[in-house]
Amino acid sequence: MKKKLILPTVLAVILMSSCVSREKIVYYQDIDRQEFSDIKFETTIKPDDLLMIIVSAHDPRAAAPYNLMTDLTVNPTNQSSGGQRQQQLYLVDQKGIIDFPVLGKVNVGGKTKDEIVDYLKAQISIDVKNPIINLRIMNFKVTVNGEVNRPGVHTIASERITLLEALTLSGDLTSYGNRNNILITREEEGTLKTYRVDLTKSDFMNSDFYYLKQNDIVYVEPNKTRINSSAVGPNVSIYMTAISLLLTTTALILTNTRK
Repeated sequence: MKKKLILPTVLAVILMSSCVSREKIVYYQDIDRQEFSDIKFETTIKPDDLLMIIVSAHDPRAAAPYNLMTDLTVNPTNQSSGGQRQQQLYLVDQKGIIDFPVLGKVNVGGKTKDEIVDYLKAQISIDVKNPIINLRIMNFKVTVNGEVNRPGVHTIASERITLLEALTLSGDLTSYGNRNNILITREEEGTLKTYRVDLTKSDFMNSDFYYLKQNDIVYVEPNKTRINSSAVGPNVSIYMTAISLLLTTTALILTNTRK
C-alpha cells in the first residue's frame, strides 16, 4: 500500500513546484480600481544628445546662414556632378551648450523642445521673416536588459515611449522575470536616480517613470525560480520530467509483474 502512494506523492510535489500563482504573472491586476490623470510628457534636452535643427523660411537664402551645413566630398571621377551639402548635427556638451550659427553659444540643457524652438524663433526673427524651426533628437534610445526575450538598446524615432512599449520591443518578460520589482535607472543633472516598478499594480502609470526618457536603463531581475534553478543547473525542469517518467515506467512495470 505504501509503495502505491509513492508515485502519486512524487508527482504531486513536482506539479506543485512548477505552479506559479496568478499574482506573480498578470500585469496591473488592480487597474479596474484606479483612476489615471492626464499624463503629460515633454522631452528635455540632456548632455550628449545629438540634435538636428533645421531653419527654413519663405526666403531660403535668408535662412541659410542659420543652418549648420557641410560640403560633401566631390567625386573626382565626376567633377560635373557639383558639390552637395548635408545637414550636420549639434552635439550637446556637458554644460548643455550647443554652438549655433550666427547666434553662437546657446544653452539648451534641461529645456524642452518647445522652449528651445521658441527661443531660436525669437532670435532668428530679427533677421528672417517668419522662420520655421524643426528640432529632433537623433539619438533618443533606451536600454532593456535582464529577463526579457530580446534584451538590447532601442533607438526611438518618436522620442516618446512608455515602459510597457519598451518591454514589448524586447519581446516582453520571460516566464522567469520578476514582474513586481523592475529597476529603472535614469541620469538627471549628473545624478543617477533609480525607481522600482511593480507591473502587477497599475499605480506606476501615474509616476514619472511611466514614460521613459532618453538613455534610461530598464533591468528586469530574475524571480526566485530562476535564482534557485541556477544553483542546481538550468536544466532542472528537464531532470524532474525525466525522473517522473522513470518513476511512472517503474510503477507500470511493477504493476504488470504482480499480475
